[in-house]
Amino acid sequence: MIDYDAARQATADLMKAVGIADSPHTTGTPDRVARWWGEFMDYDPGSTETTFPIEHVDQMVVVSGIEVWSLCAHHLLPFSATVSIGYIADTHVLGLSKFGRIAHEMAHRPGTQEQLVADIADRVEKVTQTADVAVTASGVHLCMAMRGIRTPATMTTSVARGAFRDRPETRAEWLTLVGRNASTATS
Repeated sequence: MIDYDAARQATADLMKAVGIADSPHTTGTPDRVARWWGEFMDYDPGSTETTFPIEHVDQMVVVSGIEVWSLCAHHLLPFSATVSIGYIADTHVLGLSKFGRIAHEMAHRPGTQEQLVADIADRVEKVTQTADVAVTASGVHLCMAMRGIRTPATMTTSVARGAFRDRPETRAEWLTLVGRNASTATS
């Protein structure tokens, strides 16, 4: 997908343009950077669509603490995000590892955190065949921490669809479970 020769040359040109001197530590850097872009952009999440028949309908499924890295489309600087995904099972349950695979697949391209949570929700909705989906992400963006204001802060974004948007009790249960999962992950 990426042109490795062009990526190597662009990196070498950038290093020269910003005054990064040749040294034993920078020998091979253009090649390493080109390979990293290949790893990031050509990411293969593996199977993301494994589901199983449901035994108990109307059960809320929540997976929290999924750690992903992505790139801010505005500055091409990394951001990390902790993602929580929930849905109300109707006909199928999603295989547990698929939550992480979907989150990583959506994160492996330049974008925004707002788009990341929407893309994850779209994919979970499609695979599980339910409109009752919620996704929350809390992220630290190096485009804010390293440049501009130079202050690290956490941004939280969320998408709530179907019952998560329309039914206050479902939304409250989601927020309680996400809060409980977040607090147990850090203790």
